[in-house]
Amino acid sequence: MSLKNQIVRAALSIPTNIVEGREQKTDAEFARYLRYALASTSELEYHAIAARDIGVITTQDFVSLSSQAKTVRMMLYGLLKRLDK
Repeated sequence: MSLKNQIVRAALSIPTNIVEGREQKTDAEFARYLRYALASTSELEYHAIAARDIGVITTQDFVSLSSQAKTVRMMLYGLLKRLDK
């Protein structure tokens, strides 16, 4: 599988897990899917680092992608924290 495909797959997995989780019956089940989405943000960030390191994406694109992944991760952590209350 190409790095591009892995990046796309990880990026699409984030909202997919959120949507799937929202359809669950309990907050605990929803939280489980949010943790899957969090794992996908980490995977996406790793692939971005690899892509930058091998010269497939520019540093500017890496910074943008990494920043967006971190923002999404922070939102997911915030939502998980609210569910824990």
